[in-house]
Amino acid sequence: MIKVLIADDHHVVRRGLVMFLKTQPPIKIVGEASNGQEAIELTQSHKPDIILMDIMMPVMNGIEATRKIRSLFPEVKILMLTSFSEQNHVIPALEAGASGYQLKDIQPDDLINSIISLMDGQTLLHPKVTNHLMPVNSIHHPSYRLNTLTNRETEVLKEIAKGKSNKEIAISLFITEKTVKTHINKILSKLDLSDRTQAALFAVKHQVISND
Repeated sequence: MIKVLIADDHHVVRRGLVMFLKTQPPIKIVGEASNGQEAIELTQSHKPDIILMDIMMPVMNGIEATRKIRSLFPEVKILMLTSFSEQNHVIPALEAGASGYQLKDIQPDDLINSIISLMDGQTLLHPKVTNHLMPVNSIHHPSYRLNTLTNRETEVLKEIAKGKSNKEIAISLFITEKTVKTHINKILSKLDLSDRTQAALFAVKHQVISND
């Protein structure tokens, strides 16, 4: 059972999410918050596994709430679910500790997959988010740490930056999911990063993208 808390100041959106997610067997809704401060309080009392967090909310916005929740409850994963795909929203959210970033136009089945993938330790970014973040046809390696990666590890890092799951990376690179996990562990170690969310952010910041 995945315990989910929903934080969104729009009542219709929040209730719609609750009604839909309640029909999904692996998910249990443990609370609803209309602002970031309520999200913090409900996290303390209900101990959710995952929070679906909007960005623009009164009292306290989702980015600030994410930062505080991750500092107080590091085991809680936060999936930003918002209408904003611009860089000035995405990067601060990931830096605050969000484990994933999806837009509200996401398909219902994809939202469920994102929640499940988050529980498996994967990071998923909405395609529109990666399109805004990554300039086209540029490959730069401004950090010396990138030079420690093998060609295959660099390819895997590029796929992570596109928001792909382990399964999608395996299919794209014609390797097994087990091999993907091995490469990701080596990437995290070489780049001195703690998780794939940080790896995705690192890749975006340093424009580690492919030419395809």
